[in-house]
Amino acid sequence: MWGFGLIWFGQLVSTVGSGLSGFILGVWVFQQTGSATLYALSAVFGSIPNILLLPLAGALVDRWNRRRTLIWCNLAASLCTLAVALLLVTGRLRVWHVYIVVSLLAISSTFLGLTYSTVVTLLVPRQHFGRSSGMNYTAQAAAQILPPLLAGVLAASIQLHGVLLIDYATYLFAIATLLLVHIPAHEPSSDGAGQRQPLLREATYGWNYVKARRGLLALMVYFATVNFVVGLALILLFPMVLSFTTTGGLGTIMSVSGLGFLLGGVTMGVWGGPKDRVRGLLSFGLLFGCSVLAMGLRPSVPLITAAAFCMHFFIPLVNGCSQAIWLSKTPPDVQGRVFAIRWMVGLSTSPLAYLLAGPLADRVFGPLVAGSATLQRLVGAEPGRGIGLMFITAGALTILAQFVSYFYPRLRRVEQEVPDAVGEVAVAQA
Repeated sequence: MWGFGLIWFGQLVSTVGSGLSGFILGVWVFQQTGSATLYALSAVFGSIPNILLLPLAGALVDRWNRRRTLIWCNLAASLCTLAVALLLVTGRLRVWHVYIVVSLLAISSTFLGLTYSTVVTLLVPRQHFGRSSGMNYTAQAAAQILPPLLAGVLAASIQLHGVLLIDYATYLFAIATLLLVHIPAHEPSSDGAGQRQPLLREATYGWNYVKARRGLLALMVYFATVNFVVGLALILLFPMVLSFTTTGGLGTIMSVSGLGFLLGGVTMGVWGGPKDRVRGLLSFGLLFGCSVLAMGLRPSVPLITAAAFCMHFFIPLVNGCSQAIWLSKTPPDVQGRVFAIRWMVGLSTSPLAYLLAGPLADRVFGPLVAGSATLQRLVGAEPGRGIGLMFITAGALTILAQFVSYFYPRLRRVEQEVPDAVGEVAVAQA
């Protein structure tokens, strides 16, 4: 796995660099405007392209050379970062510049993420798919933990433009690692038919592929449902915690949860996951649901910290099992299209959850707790306990989803009923 490991390390360094510049730019926007709305708009500009472009990006990724695509995506992102640094040094940087650059980086990230996910089957033996997923979640955890810790120190010593130049250098490092590894071309499969069709027709292919395999369709619906249910509560974690403690307590919870995410990724990377991936996915999903439920039981920093650690620890284990299934059941030459529709469906439920969460907390769960002595004995009568009840409800529904999924035979037997589309990988890498 050395070839994949080298690419992984390059992307890890680049992702941490991107996290540094993203953190610093967000602070800069808020300092310049003093507006939470304008600050939040940067996240909007960074997320919309992902959802809108995914089907088209999936079709293009399957057409293009994977190695060249990764190199060009990193190069495009590096030039965007360099442009921001130059604008800042010359005193010409404006908030709308940041919005444009964030959108361009999101487009690059969409193609980069899809392409990166499809090279696994070209470089990694099938029995190590779970391990490669764990490595990727370890990188994501590092990108969450390190930037907030390093950004303040670096900004004080080398200023914002210095941080941006570090990010620019990390993209070049990622490109260098890609130049050292040979990524073999994917062979045409019977599913891909080896024939190029009109782009829009190829963009819909991913949905047709998943729809024809009911086990994979059920797996996709499972994640979309859990993302929606849990998203209703998790988006309100900050208000719930700050209703009874200080920002220091919130910082402790976030730091420890990031550590849990890191350890979960390392565990999956070293272990590789269980042989029965569906059973492992649902078992870890059950423990994940219990952790979400526990976060809402009491307004207690130690309790929420422990529950958040466990919840984030199980995320890489659940997702690693799922990723291994998708990698083994999808031919390499159509993975871009299939993974694009899978990601689009999974991501599409989260914005809806975010829009509903606030009104549900203010108008439904908050008044429900305030008017019920029984619920107050269960979750407490302090401010913010309506959100606590939302966490309990989300956890309970997540637990229920594991049992419903297990008793649906197409999902439970997906590894037996859907034939493997990827054989063993034995390629020369240079």
